[in-house]
Amino acid sequence: MSKKWWWALPLLAVLALAGYVAAGPYLAIRGITQAIQQQDTGRLQRYVDFPALRVNLKAQLDDYLVRQAGPQLQSGLLGAFALSMAGGVTAAGVDALVTPLGIGALLQGRSLWKRASGDTVGGDSYARPVPADPLKEAEHRFESTSRFTATVHGEDGQPLVFVFARDGLRWKLVDIRLPLQ
Repeated sequence: MSKKWWWALPLLAVLALAGYVAAGPYLAIRGITQAIQQQDTGRLQRYVDFPALRVNLKAQLDDYLVRQAGPQLQSGLLGAFALSMAGGVTAAGVDALVTPLGIGALLQGRSLWKRASGDTVGGDSYARPVPADPLKEAEHRFESTSRFTATVHGEDGQPLVFVFARDGLRWKLVDIRLPLQ
């Protein structure tokens, strides 16, 4: 009788693995949310691919600068120099902010601002600030078996898309598509 069910064990293992991979983006979102709330930048590194995120944000900002400059500014020597300088400044800003230390500094500044403005648990300025939850009301979507997006709409209705990619069995944040027009 038990020999007839020998194939059930590998099938269950495959189904469990598929379930874990499918739940991966949601686990990554939960991990990011908890790391932000606890201001744990070390834990945040497990769920964010900082090098890929920096590259993708730089590309978006560079593209935005070039499109805003227009062909007239790009064609002149002075305009090309100005674009090059502006690109360098944005690249340096992205390099400084999109690191565990940069995120930690942003979280610390946010915490101080929330305390100063009274946006704390219980309203007491000595209480901990109300925790951030940037992906709380996100719309989730699998774009493929290795790509997942979580879209949050701002107050102005503009979408901010968080892109997760699968790396083996783990999912990590690799891009944030900014609502640049």
